[in-house]
Amino acid sequence: MKLRWLPLLGMATVLMPTLALAADWPQWRGPNRDGKSSETGLNPSLSEPKLLWTATGLGNSYSGPAIVGDRIYSMGADKTGNVEYLFCLDATNGKELWRTVFAKFVDNNWGGGPRGNPTVDGDRVYGLGAGGDLVCLNTKDGSKVWAVNFPKDLGGKMMSSWNFSESVLIDGDRVICTPGGSKGTLAALNKMTGEVIWRSTGLTDPAAYASIQAHELGGIKQYITMTNKGVVGVKADDGKLLWQSPLAKNPTAVIPTPVIKGNLVFVTSGYGAGCGLVKLTPDGKGGITAEDVYDNKDMSNHHGGVILIDDHVYGHSDRKGWTCMELETGKVVWAENKKQDKGSIVYADGHFWLYGEGSHALVTIKATTEGFQEVGRMKLPKETTIRARAGRTWTHPVIANGKLYLRDQDLLFCFDVSK
Repeated sequence: MKLRWLPLLGMATVLMPTLALAADWPQWRGPNRDGKSSETGLNPSLSEPKLLWTATGLGNSYSGPAIVGDRIYSMGADKTGNVEYLFCLDATNGKELWRTVFAKFVDNNWGGGPRGNPTVDGDRVYGLGAGGDLVCLNTKDGSKVWAVNFPKDLGGKMMSSWNFSESVLIDGDRVICTPGGSKGTLAALNKMTGEVIWRSTGLTDPAAYASIQAHELGGIKQYITMTNKGVVGVKADDGKLLWQSPLAKNPTAVIPTPVIKGNLVFVTSGYGAGCGLVKLTPDGKGGITAEDVYDNKDMSNHHGGVILIDDHVYGHSDRKGWTCMELETGKVVWAENKKQDKGSIVYADGHFWLYGEGSHALVTIKATTEGFQEVGRMKLPKETTIRARAGRTWTHPVIANGKLYLRDQDLLFCFDVSK
């Protein structure tokens, strides 16, 4: 494996990580990767939300913000300059603090540049470019620590042509990621050096577009994710395949992050795949068995994500619009396809915040099983001029420290939504 940028490793034997505050958003879908913010005291009515600042010139990308303390990290690309980069902004005013180029620009018809979110861990931030360049940078100044390229260094392979898109997981001393391919779908890398610790040699599917979840059941720690062939779980210690199910598989693009509650794993994807629920049971011998509970088409989520609140799953279905579904049965409780277009979702303070991909509008609704109850609505102050012809507003909204962050390619808006 080719490693780059390994400065003075012998000088730093112990690093004391800076822990993210409860209201921070250090990675994809928040602190627990579940799309839920711990924020309270918000104003979901969106009545004259105060625009604090607008960051411009961020470049082509669907990457969302990772927020820790007074710093914001995200990624972008310069199509003219043929580069992708990871940047850091001052959260108080949106001013750029540093920008580090780490890859060549990768384009496609939906819009080029990085697709996933950075992951912040202590004094390091990790980001994945569209061409499979995984980089580790110093959060202070953006200096490069190490980098690997999934296809070149790890034999990685994507399931289809829309480029690497996951947001890597940091778990303990490891980076857990999905290069895909014959050497193993998943990989655990040393987070300090990028060296390979293990590959999931018993699982060799190409990489999908989904991001990994860590979960422990019956004393067995595992990593759960989606591939083109369904949902899988591998052992955290060594990457050994524990179980797999074909639920929500499709050959085109599998994108949403699995949702987990206890021994239940809910999965969904678009392109007609639908959704399903898997029940996991430890076998008492260090393994886990998987039983399919249901498989239906009612929640077919493209990539806006779904969120579990109590015993119900909420998200957009290509078949039904915005949908509330019982987790354990798959029964649809309510659906609404006219009041807000397809988009992404985040939860905070008893409400869902829905970001429309075509309308570029944000709508808030009550997080309730009693139907689609709109509370507030707003549109972006302005729209990007660099969106690809086929492109949409696909960056997920983020709520952290009383602020709402909405990105549209080269623009990032910060609103004060506290009461």
